[in-house]
Amino acid sequence: MLELRNINIWLKNDGRQIVDNFSFSLGKGDKAVIIGEEGNGKSTLLKFIYDRRLISDYCDFEGDVITSGKIAFLPQMMEEHLYALRIADFIGSTEYYYHMDTLALLGLTPEFIFSDQPLGTLSGGEKVKAQLCKLLMEGPDILLLDEPTNDLDIPTLCWLERFMKETKLPILFISHDETLIENTANVILHMEQIVRKTKCRMTMTRTGYGEYLETRRRLFSHQGQIAQKQREEFAKKMEKWRQIYNRVDHEQEAITRQNPSGARLLKKKMHSVLSMKRRFEREQENFMDFPQEEEAIITKFSEEIYLASGKVVLDVTIDKLCIGERVLSENIRLFATGGQKIGIAGKNGVGKSTLLAAVWQELKDRKDIIAAYMPQNYAEVLDFQKTAVEYLAENYAKEDITKARTFMGSMRFTHEEMTGKIGSLSGGQKAKILFLEMVLKNANVLLLDEPTRNFSPLSAPVVRKALKEFGGTTISVSHDRKYLQEVCDVVYEMTENGLKQLNRIG
Repeated sequence: MLELRNINIWLKNDGRQIVDNFSFSLGKGDKAVIIGEEGNGKSTLLKFIYDRRLISDYCDFEGDVITSGKIAFLPQMMEEHLYALRIADFIGSTEYYYHMDTLALLGLTPEFIFSDQPLGTLSGGEKVKAQLCKLLMEGPDILLLDEPTNDLDIPTLCWLERFMKETKLPILFISHDETLIENTANVILHMEQIVRKTKCRMTMTRTGYGEYLETRRRLFSHQGQIAQKQREEFAKKMEKWRQIYNRVDHEQEAITRQNPSGARLLKKKMHSVLSMKRRFEREQENFMDFPQEEEAIITKFSEEIYLASGKVVLDVTIDKLCIGERVLSENIRLFATGGQKIGIAGKNGVGKSTLLAAVWQELKDRKDIIAAYMPQNYAEVLDFQKTAVEYLAENYAKEDITKARTFMGSMRFTHEEMTGKIGSLSGGQKAKILFLEMVLKNANVLLLDEPTRNFSPLSAPVVRKALKEFGGTTISVSHDRKYLQEVCDVVYEMTENGLKQLNRIG
């Protein structure tokens, strides 16, 4: 069991509160998902629950976390100081024979867990698998999972989904994967920053994700209709009141001193009219508010971006794709034309990210296109010591700085987030910066490695819509089933023997 009592969390840099007097219990069989927009503090809350010292550098907090049993925590990103460790030292267990089913379902072997291979040389999905393997072999009583599907291949993702549905262990998790959330979550915790990020709100409901969204939409729509009707009726009352007021006021102006009795009556009448106005204003104070809803906002690409379908954007053949002496895949042929949306899926460690990086090297200096690249590891392109404004307006021209600030403001970055170091931002906010850079440079060819991996399930539909409507070419590595189904015209599975077109996802 896990119980939270009166949790309050404030960010130190701007004093903004991200959790306000939150209490919650997680019991046997609960699969609770924390949802919310990027930068709202979802990962911060999960870290606080596991070990409040993890957020003490950047947050003030109060409240109690009460647990019974052993908690296991999967962080959003493996910490880089672990990269030099051998897999065998990291997992650190020789009793693997008790966990053969887990190893098999994760696609791992005993040879893997006893390997001398450094963790840093694993693919993103292999890192997640190694961490999940370690956690599950330790026999936890409660699981805290921060983006557990990040970079997992589709077969492992489907296994994780089944595991989460069937296990009796309480699970509190964060995920961008809408399909996983729809199929596993039975408790929804919705973290929001409303009123221009000056107020935080936490909504908890014990229901499935689809039902929560539908109920929320219906309630907000009903609340909005009542609020609108109240204001329309108030406007009609006030218009009628103004007519009465103007008439009485005119009569007071016109009455002569020879009629003091009539003047006294008009004065009483005006007093009644003003009392009526005060009564209407008191009623207005009790009007239902319009619903405060935090909307997912992603800047759209220009509608003028267009590549003709006959234009050859890419035609590359790779006999052997290697990392060092290790051959990942052979006989790769990738062909892309203008406006095409290509998706690439496949097992972890088969070389999908390596292929996309090779394609980037092929396209980045082309003069007939404007290519942009979102790698799996944002540190490859983002300077975490720079501010977001410095990165987006690299030449420091006043016009570019203004444009960057305007676009970031439209995506609800606060002043502190714009001017603070990129390294302090959430994964989703870093993804938004890369997304915004593509928009600002008018890129017409996008190379995207797991583009939705750090966007919330509320933002992901907006991202998919923007990329589906994008007039250029996209080549994406993804295991996001909704993304592959809704955005991509053609999907390839990458294998040891090259690319094979898929007819069905998942």
